Amino acid sequence: MTDLVTTILSRIRDVPDYPQAGVVFKDITPLLADHTAFSAVIDALALDLDVDKVVGIEARGFILAAPVAYQAGAGFVPVRKKGKLPAETFEGSYDLEYGSAVIEVHRDAFAPGDRVLIVDDVLATGGTARAAVELVSRAGAEVVGFSVLMELAFLRGRDRLGDVDVRALVAV
Repeated sequence: MTDLVTTILSRIRDVPDYPQAGVVFKDITPLLADHTAFSAVIDALALDLDVDKVVGIEARGFILAAPVAYQAGAGFVPVRKKGKLPAETFEGSYDLEYGSAVIEVHRDAFAPGDRVLIVDDVLATGGTARAAVELVSRAGAEVVGFSVLMELAFLRGRDRLGDVDVRALVAV
């Protein structure tokens, strides 16, 4: 196990039965509060890719994606829950481990052919990730990677992303 993996795992707390019974929530707030750990995570998530935009998926994905965009010299684009963006949007629906939801992105968020890295905190079943990939594609951009802090590999979310390059700092 690498030092980064050990650091990440020691700073993510499991919260049983949140947001509902049977779900074990991965709380990243202790990691975010540790400057050294947070910095190391941002450095590792900022893949050595030539990208124009970095997408962050609401809400914890924003926390990680914005500094990754800054470090990559790219723009930041939020993908938000339905009804939270003020201009015209594309929307996509998906199923979660414990429900369903709709996410949106502004129709004018990308220039044609923009190269996009999507960043999120956790890859679980892949529903949110798949919807984000589809939104970026519908908006005329190209997803060149999907980078996450933690992958819950037993839920096989990676399988829903086809040929998208998926990189997880930690897989459990």
